[in-house]
Amino acid sequence: MELLADGYLWFKAIHIIAVISWMAGLLYLPRLFVYHCSAEDGSAQSETFKVMERRLYKAIMTPAMLVAWVFGILLISTPGVIDWQMQFWIYLKLFLVILLSGFHDFLGRQVKLFAKDENMRPARFFRMINEVPTLVMIFIVILVVVKPF
Repeated sequence: MELLADGYLWFKAIHIIAVISWMAGLLYLPRLFVYHCSAEDGSAQSETFKVMERRLYKAIMTPAMLVAWVFGILLISTPGVIDWQMQFWIYLKLFLVILLSGFHDFLGRQVKLFAKDENMRPARFFRMINEVPTLVMIFIVILVVVKPF
């Protein structure tokens, strides 16, 4: 337990860095899908988007999400940081992070569909869902900073 307390500020810094990286991907990947929708299947442009989407998802977003989860768990496991009976905000934050993780998984499935030229969704759909991580992020930041409950 002393290790958790001693490393708390480092864990927090790494968690924030990972969350920023993950959020960047969650915001950028749907935008790539918007542009990919206008590329003709099999074209050089479409193939370039496939590479960009796969690399973003596998090399940046997924590792960042995993690091954010690991260090987030270390943070909430640190004695004295969370009063689990008096602070409802943490439960809501965890619920929203689970939603973001589900959104992450949904985007991964879309990467696979685009890779097989099987996307059936229009660009407008991806423009609309591009707002989801922004809204969730706003709520999470308010919960963590203001702790309204």
